[in-house]
Amino acid sequence: MNYRNVQAPTAVVMVRPHHFAVNPETLGDNAFQALPGRLSPEAVARTARDEFDGCVDALTAAGVRVHVFDDFGQLDTPDSVFPNNWFSTHHGGRIAIYPMYAPSRRRERRTDVIDLLKSAYRVQEVIDYSGLEHDNLFLEGTGAMVFDHLERVAYVASSHRADPVILERFCTAFGYEPMAFPTADAQGRPIYHTNVLMTIATDYALVCLDAIADPARRAEVSERLADSGRAVLELSFAQVAEFAGNAMELTGEDGRVLALSARAAAALTPAQRAVVEESARLLPLAIPTIELAGGSVRCMLAGVHLTPR
Repeated sequence: MNYRNVQAPTAVVMVRPHHFAVNPETLGDNAFQALPGRLSPEAVARTARDEFDGCVDALTAAGVRVHVFDDFGQLDTPDSVFPNNWFSTHHGGRIAIYPMYAPSRRRERRTDVIDLLKSAYRVQEVIDYSGLEHDNLFLEGTGAMVFDHLERVAYVASSHRADPVILERFCTAFGYEPMAFPTADAQGRPIYHTNVLMTIATDYALVCLDAIADPARRAEVSERLADSGRAVLELSFAQVAEFAGNAMELTGEDGRVLALSARAAAALTPAQRAVVEESARLLPLAIPTIELAGGSVRCMLAGVHLTPR
């Protein structure tokens, strides 16, 4: 393992959407979703695919290895462009497969992704938690959990998409300490996924501390991030609404980059940008159509924390 890249992987898995749409099953608890207006479904899908291809080109140009899989839409999988929710990879050759809240999202799981990872990387074990869906227990991958891979902490916004029983089981098996906390957005609604309010990079963390509803827990999270040696960059609710918390640090050929959407990059303050740019180059990606589905760049990237063969 290259310890310099523990937090910022050199490769990602992405899924090209051919029938992208705003998922009606998740509108109830994902306040970040928006309807596409008067655009036809075909136009929305075509534009989302073009945005996806632009992201792949930009990441590849930055020296990030991108494993692209196509979702040709044989099944109804409107959110397939967000593969980070159904699986995650971990140092030591381990893969986790997760139980998903929305039935349509369960259909995103596919064996060819896991087979590719096994063939290209050293994989010792695959632990599949997806059967817990039958008990209405859910844990939606790196949407529900934001990992500090260096300090071995899993930060989790408490919700029905992050069941505490599975969380404890996962953290015990994979060697993370769970830090769960209640959340509320500016309107008092719980935030559906942790990765829209928090990004942990090698030298800094972007986090909306105001979204942590319990003041004592808020102080504990802030202290824990600071104790890790990172600069803690506080995001406002307005910045979270622009997906500034939904970013991912990656390692390219010329060093680290912070992949985030163009609107997220525009929402950062000059002071925040300066701290980030001391450690990583900003890599803004224009995905306004994909963001209608309530996720942004981080959701599109399933990081590969495995050793190549």
